[in-house]
Amino acid sequence: MMNIIYAVAVLGILGGVFGAVLAFAAKIFYVEQDERIDQIVAVLPGANCGGCGYAGCANCASEIVAGNAKITACPVGGAECHAKIAEIMGVEAGSAEKMVAHVYCCGGDKNAKKKYNYDGLKTCDAANKVAGTPMACPSACLGYGSCVAACKFDAIHVVDGVAVVDTDKCVACGACAAACPKGLIDMVPAKQMVFIKCNNTQKGTDTRTACDIGCIGCTLCAKKCPKEAITITNFLAKIDYSKCVNCGLCATVCPRKLIVNLRAPKIETPVSEEVKA
Repeated sequence: MMNIIYAVAVLGILGGVFGAVLAFAAKIFYVEQDERIDQIVAVLPGANCGGCGYAGCANCASEIVAGNAKITACPVGGAECHAKIAEIMGVEAGSAEKMVAHVYCCGGDKNAKKKYNYDGLKTCDAANKVAGTPMACPSACLGYGSCVAACKFDAIHVVDGVAVVDTDKCVACGACAAACPKGLIDMVPAKQMVFIKCNNTQKGTDTRTACDIGCIGCTLCAKKCPKEAITITNFLAKIDYSKCVNCGLCATVCPRKLIVNLRAPKIETPVSEEVKA
């Protein structure tokens, strides 16, 4: 009986000694945290999506206070959140252009051709690793929704075999872009209304075989653009959004009806003799 009492007493004494040592060490080595970190965490949306490039909201707040991240680092919070952070930091918030995700493909079930019927694991990563993907176009959206699974804001869905972004819900966190094995998703200015929805750099003849709507690099859109905002590189037309004024003239001459102008109804334009040739 005495042995038990001695054992309990020894454990109690040891516990007290170790507790005192830990308390002393905690006091000696305590590093005071800048109170602004907790204040910024409180105004951040708490999504912990990683869209800022840091490991969660707390890490983002620490980097902002340390001066390693901008006041506007959080893409989810928006202008109101940025203004509050600026107030905490005692600086001007400035203006950050709203960005949204955009999918550079509109092939899907209606336009894109398939090399074979894929019957494996229904993820884009898995399908992308099987015999060069089941799609005839090497840049086509696979449509298995890896981007959908990655999005925490229900802002992207697969419609008719191709991913489509709901710009009203999108916060430009970049999770969908990181999940796409084809690299088809990028962040674009929310004000942008005109898009060339293709990422295929094959020659025009190969593109015609792979997709009914893919870009063939005909240059008509580049010639029509009054701001020289469109260039053709590797048989693919691309828009420089810093120059584009959303006039939509490029969409009126595209023989593939590939250029989307969200401000205007689709205009039917006959295929030019230049393209037919």
